[in-house]
Order: sequence, then C-alpha cells, then structure tokens
Amino acid sequence: MSRIGKRPITIPSKVTVTINGSHVAVKGPKGELARVLPSAVTVEQEGDTILVKRQDDSRLSRQLHGLSRTLVANMVDGVSQGFQKRLEIQGVGYRAQVQGRNLVLSLGYSHPVQIEPPEGIQLAVENNTNVIVSGFDKELVGNVAAQIRDKRPPEPYKGKGVRYAGEAVRRKAGKAGKK
Repeated sequence: MSRIGKRPITIPSKVTVTINGSHVAVKGPKGELARVLPSAVTVEQEGDTILVKRQDDSRLSRQLHGLSRTLVANMVDGVSQGFQKRLEIQGVGYRAQVQGRNLVLSLGYSHPVQIEPPEGIQLAVENNTNVIVSGFDKELVGNVAAQIRDKRPPEPYKGKGVRYAGEAVRRKAGKAGKK
C-alpha cells in the first residue's frame, strides 16, 4: 500500500469539496480548482477528511494512488493557503520590475523581456532582484516560475542569470591563466 496514498486529507473549515465520480472540485477563500482523476482511483469524503483509494493492486493503480492523493491535497492547500515560488536574479545590470500585472525583466538582452502572468497568478518584485510568483494552483505557480527562469538560466562560469531561491549552481573553473 502506498504510504502517501493511504494518508487522509483534512479539509480546513473554509474549504468545500465536491466529489462527482472521478471529478473533484475544491472551493476556498483563495479560489476554485477542479480536476478529473484517473479511473484507477476513487475519492471518498468522510466528514472533514478525504480518502483516496485504489480499485485494485495493478501496477497502474499503485502508480496513480499516491499521485492522485497528492494532487487533491495540493488543491485543498492551494485554495486555503496558496503557494509561492521565489526566484533570484544575479548579474550586473540584471533586474526586474512590475508594470501593471506584467513582469518586465532586464537580463542583458538588447530588449526588455515581458512576461504576462496567466489568470490566478500574482507576480511581485523585492529589491529589483527577487521575484515572487504566487497563486493557488501549485502546478501553474511552478510552470510560471520555470518560464521566468528559462529566460536566462544561470550559467556555470560567473553564475549570472535567474535561479530559484536556494538553488545551487555548479560552477566551472574557466580558462587557465597564462604562465
């Protein structure tokens, strides 16, 4: 039995969960999320907890059991607390700023890079070099953060670029000096 899959999900007081077959909808103070789960798992609500159970012990059911439980738990956490991802910009002249809802990045290109966030995502900037991506959908927050990082990934020689907060960048020595 999956250790993650068999753990119950507690529902906070301000969150409502609607289960209709394999369709799960979660509504809370931050927003509303819905997802169709695979038919290999079933979702049951007992009071203020949700249980995710698998149909049988086939390989596919075992694979989807823990995944489905984590997806539902992330939906419940997202609509009640929300998620955020932090990015750091390192490099001389590299900076970020928010104009309206859009994020404008100066990353050493000949033009500023504009990123328009999808619905449900908020972008904030601290000290011109720290970007905060926040929202209630964990998958969407991670995708937007990855798109921002992808505009200028950290390079191994000087470490310049956009990286996740706390990300370790492996550095290379570069050319050997003349003797």
